[in-house]
Amino acid sequence: MDSEKVGKFIKELRIKNNLTQADLAKKYGVTYQAVSKWENGINLPDISLLKEMSKDFNVNIEDILDGEVKTKKNNNRVYIFIVVILILLIFLIVIFFRNNSDFAFKTITTTCKEFKVTGTIAYDTNRSSINISNINYCGGEDNTIYDNIDCELYEEEDSEKSLISKCNKVGNKQKLEEYLQEVEVKVDNYRQKCKSYSHNSLYLEIKASVGNKVTLYKVDLNLNNNCDLESEG
Repeated sequence: MDSEKVGKFIKELRIKNNLTQADLAKKYGVTYQAVSKWENGINLPDISLLKEMSKDFNVNIEDILDGEVKTKKNNNRVYIFIVVILILLIFLIVIFFRNNSDFAFKTITTTCKEFKVTGTIAYDTNRSSINISNINYCGGEDNTIYDNIDCELYEEEDSEKSLISKCNKVGNKQKLEEYLQEVEVKVDNYRQKCKSYSHNSLYLEIKASVGNKVTLYKVDLNLNNNCDLESEG
């Protein structure tokens, strides 16, 4: 890694965004002398600041470390490829479920107090699965860089709490919104009967910690009560 190239790149980002060294210093909570040292290749920002710069200026962090944009030209092709694959996957899933006349769905939602969640429970007479891949924080701006964030799906019935599944692990040292963009919950073979869901309480627990401070969110999940299978009664 060439520190001079990195410094020059940071300077170009600053100028491109009409910021002075003092502006950039204030933005990231450092002195303007520190910014001057960055731009002259004497010192480099720590990784947490580089991540913030990457997000704020919409550049890949690898490009900052390389001191030049290498990935931007390929990003559009990558995004197009991913979108095409997702469309094909969704199409195949829809075709599969339409061809399976015994398959039905329940919708998972929340009212947006702090989190907005959407997902589905897919079920037939023999199996059932839960998929939650869209979780958004709507409780205001939270710029805290958390040391660790965990997410778990629970069921509470008759005052008894039981863990159903843990969300996928997506890394540490990040903001809550960044974490939620990547997190998802997938559960196979959870229940066999649709009507069981009407009387159970599903919720997510999201625990975010920085230092000794822990913030715990309980996100209640609402399910529509329609059981479409005749065998469900």
